[in-house]
Amino acid sequence: MTAWLASLTLGLIQGLGEFLPISSSGHLALAQHFFGWREPELLYDLILHLGTLLAVFYFYRSNLWSLILELRLLPAALLSPSKMGTYFRIRPDFRLGILIIIGSLPTALIGFCFLSTFESLFASTRAVGLAFLVTALFLAATRWAPPTRAATEKAMTIKMALAIGLIQGLAITPGLSRSGLTIGLGLFLGLDHHLAARFSFLLSIPAILGGLILTLRQAPAISLSGWETLAGFAVAGLTGYLALWFLVRVIKPKRLAYFAPWCALMGLVAFFL
Repeated sequence: MTAWLASLTLGLIQGLGEFLPISSSGHLALAQHFFGWREPELLYDLILHLGTLLAVFYFYRSNLWSLILELRLLPAALLSPSKMGTYFRIRPDFRLGILIIIGSLPTALIGFCFLSTFESLFASTRAVGLAFLVTALFLAATRWAPPTRAATEKAMTIKMALAIGLIQGLAITPGLSRSGLTIGLGLFLGLDHHLAARFSFLLSIPAILGGLILTLRQAPAISLSGWETLAGFAVAGLTGYLALWFLVRVIKPKRLAYFAPWCALMGLVAFFL
């Protein structure tokens, strides 16, 4: 029963924390500590991330299909700089797809070079607590984000994509909220809050898939049974979809700061542990 409770609880935490700006990885690290797991279940965490990834696929299914259709033009564009420039300038979905690829580069570099360093932080509740406090300060600061300057994909730039991809890479740290930092930075860069959220969650797709590949190479076997793991996966996917719907449809740009007190509280709890 303890294993089932742990799996369902961690699935719920992952589903809520992946999209709400409260850091799913930080909450997972603290919850695993609470359940007495001496070593972090890194592969299990990635399976939970796959559950929430399915939520992203379903929620943004029309956007993803448009991106796939547009990126079929990429091979021809790579052979012709003029075509690449034209497509990037006049085709919003092609531009968004290219920006997601570009934004994934710093995330991939950080993950490939420093994954083991970030993973070691899962065992340190003080490191997790400090990261929670950084998230809280960042979320609180979004109340002073500048007015929107970029409402559509046509206004997004390569520098914006690189900056958001870089902060996503740093959010591998448990306690740093990937969604909070990427959406918040998008707001600071002048993106419309719907565009910032959409880019953030689409950018998470290659990051999660890449993290799974890297973790599969070195993670130990999961201590939970197949059915227990599947239950956590399902709960993560369902609650993740609901949290994603809530964040995109309900939360307004300045309201990211409402989650800052919770992250600050979790930071203090982590220090206490």
